[in-house]
Amino acid sequence: MATDARYLTGERDTESTPGPGTAPAGRPAPRPGPAPPTAHDGRTRAFAAPARIPLPDAAGPRDATTRLAAHGCWYPSADPSGAQVAFICDRGGVPQLWAGPADGDGVHLLDGEPDPVQEVSWSPDGRWIAYTTAPGGGEHLRVLCVRPDGTGRHILAGAEPGSSAHLGCWAHDGSVLAVTVAVPTAAPPPQDTGAEPAPPGSGAPAGRLPAGGAHGFGDAVLLGAAPHDEGALGRPSPTAVAGADGHTAPGAGFGDGLSAYLLDPDGVAAPVLLAAEKDAATLRVCDLSHDGTLALLRRGPRARREAVVLRTGDRATTCVVPVADGDPWIGGFSPHADTLWLRSDAYREFAVLLTARLDADGRPGGWSVAAAREDADLELLHRARDGSAAVLAWNVRGVSEIEVLDTDPTGTAGAATGPPRPVSLPHEVATRVVDAGPGLLLALSGSQRRPGVWRLPGGALPVRTPWSSRDEDAVPPGRPPVRPVQMSLTARDGVPLHGWYYRAPGRGPGEPAPCVLHLHGGPEEQERPVLDPLYHEILGRGLDVFAPDVRGSSGYGRSFVDADLAAGRFAAIEDVADCAAHAVSAGPADPSRLAVMGHSYGGYLTFACLVWHPELFRTGVAVCGMSDFATFFAGTEPWIAQSAAHKYGHPEHDRELLHQLSPMSRIDALRAPVLAVHGEHDTNVPPGESEQFVRAARERGLDAELLTLRDEGHEFLRAENRRLFRRAAADWLQRHLSG
Repeated sequence: MATDARYLTGERDTESTPGPGTAPAGRPAPRPGPAPPTAHDGRTRAFAAPARIPLPDAAGPRDATTRLAAHGCWYPSADPSGAQVAFICDRGGVPQLWAGPADGDGVHLLDGEPDPVQEVSWSPDGRWIAYTTAPGGGEHLRVLCVRPDGTGRHILAGAEPGSSAHLGCWAHDGSVLAVTVAVPTAAPPPQDTGAEPAPPGSGAPAGRLPAGGAHGFGDAVLLGAAPHDEGALGRPSPTAVAGADGHTAPGAGFGDGLSAYLLDPDGVAAPVLLAAEKDAATLRVCDLSHDGTLALLRRGPRARREAVVLRTGDRATTCVVPVADGDPWIGGFSPHADTLWLRSDAYREFAVLLTARLDADGRPGGWSVAAAREDADLELLHRARDGSAAVLAWNVRGVSEIEVLDTDPTGTAGAATGPPRPVSLPHEVATRVVDAGPGLLLALSGSQRRPGVWRLPGGALPVRTPWSSRDEDAVPPGRPPVRPVQMSLTARDGVPLHGWYYRAPGRGPGEPAPCVLHLHGGPEEQERPVLDPLYHEILGRGLDVFAPDVRGSSGYGRSFVDADLAAGRFAAIEDVADCAAHAVSAGPADPSRLAVMGHSYGGYLTFACLVWHPELFRTGVAVCGMSDFATFFAGTEPWIAQSAAHKYGHPEHDRELLHQLSPMSRIDALRAPVLAVHGEHDTNVPPGESEQFVRAARERGLDAELLTLRDEGHEFLRAENRRLFRRAAADWLQRHLSG
């Protein structure tokens, strides 16, 4: 990157004083950047830059206080040589930052704090490791940096009360890191952003959130170009980033703003504001061109994601394209920024690899499909640094298939130079693919193992890293993992449904068994054949598990994802009943001993099914589930509310529909005992959602309990809490399904 590429907005302020810190040895001290903007009254305004806070060093090899034999390792990121790897591991009882050799066992703990780690990114120059943590296990995140030897640890963003920070990409020379900051609602409203007015046709006018969601099966409402208009790909949308008034997201009326900054990990240069949105759902910087002139951002609410190409000099939007949900790293630029690669489902049922030639101003000159499958999503896209290859991970009915596509970085955009080369995987699901010197690192999981990291040398079979758990450590001795079988059925309205059935060990093929229907979250998540300790705790009690994908799940095309929007959610509730009936008619489930259970959106479906089908299930376990959409929207994080409104309905315009869809509106129909489980720091689905349902059930004389897990948020990340949850849920299910 050019010497002054850290100033990607083109602004200069020679009167400003540098921030704390000194330039690293061997590198010139950067020129000072613009000072953080302030409001007229002197208060830091809503889009103010985050503060850098030094922390005690974590130097030296340290082991965890508690070491779990059956641990998981995931989210790897390698240094430039590929010899050293930083990764997340829970061998200490909570997901923490570890690092060590890719082919050796000398790994060490880099951050021993109890706050769970979520993402990791080693800088391209090898000097820093950036990572995110969730203080208290909650939803407000921090971005930290630490040197590979454990020194220099500091909070880069997210330390301000009420704020939350999200990791973006590094500049290609490692000089700056992109970070998105969510501004607390109590902050003063933003004043003038200092940005130049958007040029005509750049999409500056602010859009509005639709009064209602899309209705019916397969009715997809897209941002940007008109649906099914292939010629309009890349046209700036009415909700483009960085409009002239600084208020560019759909105006849903939710308070928070998102700001993307370029931050110097050394603390020398002042932060640079790259993009800002008011009332935003998501905003992540996915790539910066090598010369720093273009930025690729992912923005928009769930099921309506967009890729935005931004010129960093004048912040003009040159391209907006719908992209797929799922993995947030949607693509990037070629080394010379003349080609854009995207993982997109624009106007298609399934995500493909889209490529386009970019002109000197960053505008696309035409789109082409570089790789596609007729009935499978492209769920992971990794590009080689030199543009010579792309690694593609396809989702085939829940199972990953990986192939390497050799490409010509100097020829036609994304043109393949030969047929794709398949990679044989030792386990069913790939969750991440990254560079590791001349090879690759794969994060894999499967029904027979815990998450682990595998090396893929050039052209060879994957090799398990020594610090990843062995297959024999997957579950306690004497209880081998259960490999599920896929089960398919047809819903009452003709929609095909699929799921995975786990048979409890020791039962005969035709012996009726109590069965727990487990419903995943999202609702855009997908049930995958990966080892879930919760399932094996339940299976160990002699109970079967059927984990279906009801409408709204990913992996089966965009129409299926959108089939539960707005009033379509009633059909999703009926899908659960149809899955229960199929487990009985086509499987070994006992119709008199059925239970329903789920987490997050699955927790909502659990509450809903208990009041919509009160005679079908003997009991339910709802984990972090919504019970009333009105109280959910009032209590959740503003950026979550902004995104959720596009899935469930607008809390004002669709108030009556949301009331009808809320389990609390039918609480008088509840007949079955219910266990609710919630993390005390959950600000995604606040604990009050479980509390009010349990309280109402008890008022009606029903057996209802609430388990609150301390120091947990929406996900349960601490080993002792995970064990407590699994055992409490299995005890409850066994007690109510026995006999």
